[in-house]
Amino acid sequence: MAESNLPTTGEELEVKNESPATATEESQVTSSDAELDVYNDPLRGIAKVCLEEGNKEYRQGEANNAINSYTEGLQVNCKDVRLNAKLYSNRATAHFRLANYVECLDDATVAVQLEPTLIKAIKKGARACVELCWYKEARSWSHMGLAIENNNERLLQLIKKSNAVLKVKANTYASLGCTYHNVGQFNTAIKYHQHCQEIAKEVGDKAGEGRSYGHLGNAYHSLGEFKTAIKYHQRHLEIAKEVGDKAGEGRSYGNLGNAYHSLGEFKTAIKYHQHHLEIAKEVGDKAGEGGGYGNLGNAYHSLGEVKTAIKYHQRHLEIAKEVGDKAGEGGCYAYLGIAYHSLGEFKTAIKYHQRHLEIAKEVGDKAGEGASYGNLGNAYHSLGEFKTAIKYHQRRQEIAKEVGDKAGEGRSYGNLGNAYRRLGEFKTAIKYHQRHLEIAKEVGDKAEEGGSYGNLGNAYHSLGEFKTAIKYHQRDLEIAKEVGDKAGEGISYGNLGNAYHSLGEVKTAIKYHQRHLEIAKEVGDKAGEGRGYANLGSAFHSLGEFKTAIKYHQRHLEIAKEVGDKAGEGGSYGNLGNAYRCLGEFKTAIKYHQRHLEIAKEVGDKAEEGGSYGNLGNAYHSLGEFKTAIEYHQRHLEIAKEVGDKAGEGAGYGNLGNAYHSLGEFKTAIKYHQRHLEISIEVGDKAGEGASYGNLGNAYRSLRKFKTAIECHQRHLEIAKEVGDKAGEGAARSLYSLGNSFECQGNLMVAFDCYYSSVELYDDIRASLQLNDQWKISYRNKYQGAYKGLWRINLNRGQAVKALLAAEKGSAQALRDLMETKYSPGASLTHSAPRISLRCVKLSTVFIAINGPCVYFWVCLSEDNIQMRQVHVNDYKFEHELKCFIQLLNKSALKEIGARGSVAIENPLLDSPTEEEMANGVIRVDVRHSQSSALNKLHDIIVSPIADLIKGNDEITFVPEGPFCLVPYAALQESNSSYLSDSFRIRVLPSLTTLQLIHDCPADFHVKTGALLVGDPCFKHIIYQGGLLVQLPGARKEVEMIGRVLNVCPLTGEIATKHEVLKRISSVALVHIAAHGKMETGEVILAPNTTRQNPHPQEKDYLLTMKDVIEAGLRARLVVLSCCHTARGEVMAEGVVGMARALLGAGARSVVVTLWAIGDEGTLEFMTFFYDALAKGKKASEALNQAMKCMREIEKFKEVIYWAPFVLIGDDVKLDFKDIGSRNK
Repeated sequence: MAESNLPTTGEELEVKNESPATATEESQVTSSDAELDVYNDPLRGIAKVCLEEGNKEYRQGEANNAINSYTEGLQVNCKDVRLNAKLYSNRATAHFRLANYVECLDDATVAVQLEPTLIKAIKKGARACVELCWYKEARSWSHMGLAIENNNERLLQLIKKSNAVLKVKANTYASLGCTYHNVGQFNTAIKYHQHCQEIAKEVGDKAGEGRSYGHLGNAYHSLGEFKTAIKYHQRHLEIAKEVGDKAGEGRSYGNLGNAYHSLGEFKTAIKYHQHHLEIAKEVGDKAGEGGGYGNLGNAYHSLGEVKTAIKYHQRHLEIAKEVGDKAGEGGCYAYLGIAYHSLGEFKTAIKYHQRHLEIAKEVGDKAGEGASYGNLGNAYHSLGEFKTAIKYHQRRQEIAKEVGDKAGEGRSYGNLGNAYRRLGEFKTAIKYHQRHLEIAKEVGDKAEEGGSYGNLGNAYHSLGEFKTAIKYHQRDLEIAKEVGDKAGEGISYGNLGNAYHSLGEVKTAIKYHQRHLEIAKEVGDKAGEGRGYANLGSAFHSLGEFKTAIKYHQRHLEIAKEVGDKAGEGGSYGNLGNAYRCLGEFKTAIKYHQRHLEIAKEVGDKAEEGGSYGNLGNAYHSLGEFKTAIEYHQRHLEIAKEVGDKAGEGAGYGNLGNAYHSLGEFKTAIKYHQRHLEISIEVGDKAGEGASYGNLGNAYRSLRKFKTAIECHQRHLEIAKEVGDKAGEGAARSLYSLGNSFECQGNLMVAFDCYYSSVELYDDIRASLQLNDQWKISYRNKYQGAYKGLWRINLNRGQAVKALLAAEKGSAQALRDLMETKYSPGASLTHSAPRISLRCVKLSTVFIAINGPCVYFWVCLSEDNIQMRQVHVNDYKFEHELKCFIQLLNKSALKEIGARGSVAIENPLLDSPTEEEMANGVIRVDVRHSQSSALNKLHDIIVSPIADLIKGNDEITFVPEGPFCLVPYAALQESNSSYLSDSFRIRVLPSLTTLQLIHDCPADFHVKTGALLVGDPCFKHIIYQGGLLVQLPGARKEVEMIGRVLNVCPLTGEIATKHEVLKRISSVALVHIAAHGKMETGEVILAPNTTRQNPHPQEKDYLLTMKDVIEAGLRARLVVLSCCHTARGEVMAEGVVGMARALLGAGARSVVVTLWAIGDEGTLEFMTFFYDALAKGKKASEALNQAMKCMREIEKFKEVIYWAPFVLIGDDVKLDFKDIGSRNK
């Protein structure tokens, strides 16, 4: 049967003209040989006959018949291997003609196995593979044949054709790989790129092989397997260099940079991107050059150098526009938007993302369109517009599904989860994060899997399920370590820190935050470093270590400013404000919160704006400006509702409840606190739940519903212990509130225990502040209610001495810590005060304390005789009324005296008992309507109630509290015009404990010889607070006069340097300083050090600070400060503030200060009398009293202003002027 009509393909026509191998061609045997073979080997002969018949049939076009003949010959099973090989080979030729290519290949394979050098069989096998499109196999067959005939034209053509087709196939695989990559199916992409790489290696396409390595690296990058990605990119780089592919070399550098970027090794990434950029410029690859700039921008962004990043992205944008790359231009806008987002300029970011969106739509870039929606969602999220953000993220999700972008779909779920979390819909958030996790696992993206675990951890954190949160964050951490993502590892540590913080394991939290900080520094992540400092600040805040917290928040602030992070800057201001508010420095807090508010408005962050209003409301509340506080809290509440911030809404209700409580509108307060409680329970905010119970307890107590109040406070305490909240509205606060409720209920024993436990917690916190006494003072003032509760209950139980000792415990604690450190080096600072012995207390020592509208006086008549008087002033009901009145009298007294300046009025306290229960024996003093002077009124309040107890003594010592610290005691005047100093030598003590510490110190602690006299330092070249300082010639005369009395050469002018003063101050018995002083900070201005580095004096060169004095090791028996307004620091409950405190704390035994300035001439006259009396062996109190009387005898100086400002604080010392003078000769 003719086969001429069989279908043919390609080069088969040439093959069909070939004949099968004949016996003559292949074996060169003759017919006689065949006959001989038949005779000698019947089977071989039969096989040969079949071969010849098959060849005949093939030449006649009967391919099927030929196949049958060849098959019969093979079935004979002769032993001639070569003959059998020819039968298989010729049958393969017949099958090829019939297009039976598989059968052809099978027969050719057997033929070559039998006869490896059978070239026609090899050619048939190669051509069959080509017809079957098995090009790799065709190449193998062809190479086999060329090993036999290296110039075989047919085989060379087959290789050429196979290579061409394989390259096309490889390109197809590469394209498919890229397509699957773009839709987020990275594992499928890897399979195609691996096929491409195998073909490239097969055909010897080194450049193509290198490109396939690059694609594989990108796919593994997207899977989060960055180290694997780096191996592939390094292989690409090697091949690119080998084949001289400069463009490919540049791309591999860029890809390596991206991989190291993802590992958090940003500086290494920058090196690779710079190499990429250099090569792109070298080869004139403008698009590559733009990409290099873009990648550098991303790396610098991650380093926190966002402004540098913006410059690179702008350069990328210029190039994209130049080369007409619209898609690249859109990408540049996206990166610029992300950069401005990081700077907190969210509205600018939105403009860039909207431009990206426009271009993506214009060029039909659906993936870019989706990405821009996601970025817009992130920007609106940061603006606090969470509902708008959700709309954008939902659009992102729709497009991702539409184009099959699984990875993008997963990220959109993650972003939706974050937005719903900020709306307080935590369970909805969890569902989205779980869907994100499923997709990340599905596509094999380890980095996204880790991120979804982190987001789930944050969501469970918000639900208050902190242990569950920790499990998720630990899984995130494991993955970050697994893929080598250092930056992600740091973030995981930070999240773990936050979770442990909320569990109350704050010290564990600190360890995690410190690890986060270390990693951020290691990888150069400035923004992450800033967040690490912020988290550490918050953790130390919760420990009550506000000093440390402030340092960390200030460091965060510095970094935020450095990198241009406006949102971070605002947040750090808010954190600083909260820390200063907890320290009682409310005005400072307000400044920080106002700055936070300004920044929030500037960047358009509604949620942060609301939060800053809330913080301002709290600060004004602490100042007692409750109506102003309400305005701020209402604005916070409005914004929280507007943006859907449930947690913020709850806090707003709680704060409003507190404000209405302070206004006395308790029922209104309860409604707000109940709403806060409901929301806290709804969103799982345990800390907020505890705070709302505490606030409800306070409100019910004010309504005298004590049982309900106690139940609320106990619930608050349980939650506080559960979450480990130690500061603020935590365990200490709840214990104080319980004590207050039990006290009001009449259960004094239980109340006392609660107050005591509260005091212990507060003292623990205070002890952690170490030696920063200014912060200790402020902290003690904020929480003095618990201290008062202890002595108030003792008084109610009729135990006056115990009440005194309890009141003493809370008095001047910061100063006591300083003195303990000086007099007992190495002693640990704990809250346990030394047991007070009343033996060291002088007769007629008067301890003054305030509680409610009453002043309490304990008068020590002997160790066993302590008398107590209670004075109810002006029928007041509230403590802040009394304090304000005393401050007003102090101010009025100064005006009457004619002293310059004004007295700072202390802010009324908020947690004072609402009304003092009047007990029997209370002395009522009402001087509001009296026409007498302020000095008379102060006498009536302070001296008259105890006049009978101090009568007959010639000395009186006051241990005052609060506004009584600034009373000019020497000038207090009876109605008959006699002054208190006429009858008594007067001194002041910050506390009884400080006196005992002085008395108990070693006998040789205080120096007995030597004097340091400093007056009129040279202020030339000093610019202080923007102006020049005037010289003090009167001060020079003053110290020169004293120098003559003591036979001591004073330090004046240019030799009165800070260095010289500090060198001498620790080795003298007497220190007298007459110079400019700034007592708000306790600083004295001296002549600048001559050894300074800067020709223009810096503050450190001339400003003598409290810290300098403490570190110098002062051991003087007497220090006299003749500076202007030396005792005029802001006076709060601690008593002595300003330089006098620092000097006592630094080791001085006693200090003389002035309450107001009296002029050079008056000061010189007073000091002449004072030192004359001291030189005659008088005690300091006697010398001071004698100087006052001498001044009054001089017509020119008889007025109170000249003789009454001097106050002796501390011990009543006596100096041996012979010893002092001999030391200085």
